[in-house]
Amino acid sequence: MEMHKFDVLIVGAGGAGLMAALHASKGTNTAVLSKLYPTRSHTGTALGGIGAALGNLEEDKWEWHAFDTIKGGDYLTDQDAAEILAREAIDAVIELEHFGLPFDRTEDGKISQRRFGGHTNNETGQPVRRACHAADRTGHMILQTLYQQCIKNNVNFFDEYHVIDLIMNDGRVAGVVAINIDRGDLHIFQGKAVVFATGGWGKCWEVTSNAHSLTGDGAAICFRRGIPLEDMEFYQFHPTGLYPTGFLITEGVRGEGGVLINGRGERFMERYAPKIKDLASRDVVSRAIYLELREGRGIKGKRYVYLDVTPDTVNRYLAEAGETRRIDVHFIETKLAETVDQSRTYAGIDPTREPMPIQPTAHYAMGGIPTNNDGCGIADAHNTIIPGLYAAGECACVSVHGANRLGTNSLVDLVVFGRRAGKHAVEFCKQADFVPLPADAGKEAEAEIERIRKANGKTRPAVLRQKMQQTMMDYVGVFRTEKDMRQAIETIREMKEAYRKDLTIDDRGSRFNTDLLEAWELGCQLDIAEVTAVSALARQESRGGHSREDFPKRDDVNWLKHTLACKDGDKITLDYKPVVITKYQPKERVY
Repeated sequence: MEMHKFDVLIVGAGGAGLMAALHASKGTNTAVLSKLYPTRSHTGTALGGIGAALGNLEEDKWEWHAFDTIKGGDYLTDQDAAEILAREAIDAVIELEHFGLPFDRTEDGKISQRRFGGHTNNETGQPVRRACHAADRTGHMILQTLYQQCIKNNVNFFDEYHVIDLIMNDGRVAGVVAINIDRGDLHIFQGKAVVFATGGWGKCWEVTSNAHSLTGDGAAICFRRGIPLEDMEFYQFHPTGLYPTGFLITEGVRGEGGVLINGRGERFMERYAPKIKDLASRDVVSRAIYLELREGRGIKGKRYVYLDVTPDTVNRYLAEAGETRRIDVHFIETKLAETVDQSRTYAGIDPTREPMPIQPTAHYAMGGIPTNNDGCGIADAHNTIIPGLYAAGECACVSVHGANRLGTNSLVDLVVFGRRAGKHAVEFCKQADFVPLPADAGKEAEAEIERIRKANGKTRPAVLRQKMQQTMMDYVGVFRTEKDMRQAIETIREMKEAYRKDLTIDDRGSRFNTDLLEAWELGCQLDIAEVTAVSALARQESRGGHSREDFPKRDDVNWLKHTLACKDGDKITLDYKPVVITKYQPKERVY
C-alpha cells in the first residue's frame, strides 16, 4: 500500500470538511480526502439560507437564536453548544462574506435575511428574518467559496479517494485507509489528527432529499472501531420534498410566504401551529402533513399536499396578516431560482403559476459521532476524549440539534463547529507526535474489500438496498411503534446475514469499480439502520424527530438524556449521558 503522511487528515470535502481544512491549514500540513470532487459535496444542495442574528432587517439577538435552537431541539440540545452556535454564527457569516460569498443584499447594502421555520422574536413569538441567503443556492455558494479559499491556502486535496477504515493504536488515532477510485489500489494516510466530515445517511430511507453518496461511511467506520454513536434515533424528515422524488424544496419558499394546502383547499397548519403556522419547526410540520394524509386530506386522495407560492395565493395571505409586502413572478424567479428550476425540471410544474406537490422526505441526522464543543471525538458517557479524533457537520453529534434541527442550522453547524474542529486540531498537533502504525494497518480493510470483490452468492446489493430503504421508510419513519421497530430490526439483521454470506457483484475489476464500492457502502448503511432502529426502540417517548404512537408524550423524567450506542461483537449496547442545561428548563413547545 502506498503511504502518505500529513499532520491533519480531513475526511470529506463538504462545508464542515472545507472549513476545518481551511483553519487547520493555517498551522499544519493538511490533507482532504473525499470520495467526490469537493464542489459536488452535499452541502451544495442546501438552499434557503444560513442563520445568524445579524438584525439587518428587524431586531434580533443571538440569545433568541440559541433559545430557538434549544426549543426546536425539543430540549435535548446541549445548551452550551447552542449558545456557541448562535453567538459564533454572526462572526462566521461575516467571515464568509469577507471570503467573497455573494450574499443577497438589502437596499442599503447589508446582507439580506429571510424568515425560516422555528426562528422567532422570543418576545413576540412571531417569525424573525434571520436566514442570510444567496438566492436559494446558499449551500452551493458556501461550498464554492470555501473551496477557493482552501486552494488559496495550499490545502492538499486527494479527490476520489474513498476512506474505508480508521487506523487506531492503543486507543489513539493513527490514520486512515482509502481506496483510490480511479486505480482501485489501497493507500494508508498517517496523521496526528483525523477529522471526519462525511455527512449523513439519508439513503437508508426510500424517499430522501439526500444524494446517492450519503451512506453514513464516517459514522459506520467509527462505530466499527468501538466508538459510540450518539442519539441515532433522532432523524429528521423535511416536510417539503418534491413528490414523488423526495428532492428538497427549501424552507425558504415558506419563508418568502409560501403556504401548505390540503385536498380541501385549507391552509391546514393553522390547526397545528396557530401562532407561526407554516413556519413551525420541521418535525411539527412533517407530522402535520402525515396526519392530513392519514385522514384522507391529501390532494385528490393521493399521498401529497400542496406547497403554494403563486403570487395570488401568497399576496392574499399576506394581506390577511396585515403585511404590506407583496410578491410577483419576478420575485419568485430570482429569490427562489433553484426551486423554480427543480420544480419545472423534475415535476413539470411552474411554481409561479401552480402549487407544488410535496411530501415529507428523509433529510437530516441529528445524531452521529459524539464530540465535545471543539469537535473532539468522545469515547463514552463520561466524555472521555479520543486523542486525535475529530468530527464536524452532519456526521457529528455535538449535540447542538438535540431531537430536531432548525432550518439553516445545518450550515451554521458546518462553519461554526468545522472551524472549531480545525483550530483545535492545530493546537493538538503542536503537542502531539505521530502514533505508530500497527503492523497490520490496512489489512482488515483490504480483506473486506476482497471478500466483497470475490463474493459468489446469489444476492445483489441493489436488492438488499431497496429492501432496507423500504423497511426503514415503513417502520422507522415519521411515526414509529414498538411492533414496527422490532420488525425493522429483525429484517435488517436478516439482510446483514445475507450481506455477509450470500452477496455477489458483477464487476470484479479495479478501476472505477462503483459496483464494489456501493456494495461496501451498503454495509455501512445496514450498520447505521440497525443502530437507528435499536436506539429508537429503547426510547419510550416522543421527542422531536422521534415520534412514537405507543408513547405519544415527551418524558423528561426518564428520557431527558442522550443515547450512546456501541458495538459489542455482533450486539449493540446502549448507554446514556445527561443533557447539558445552562438556562432553559424543558417546557412544552408551542408554535
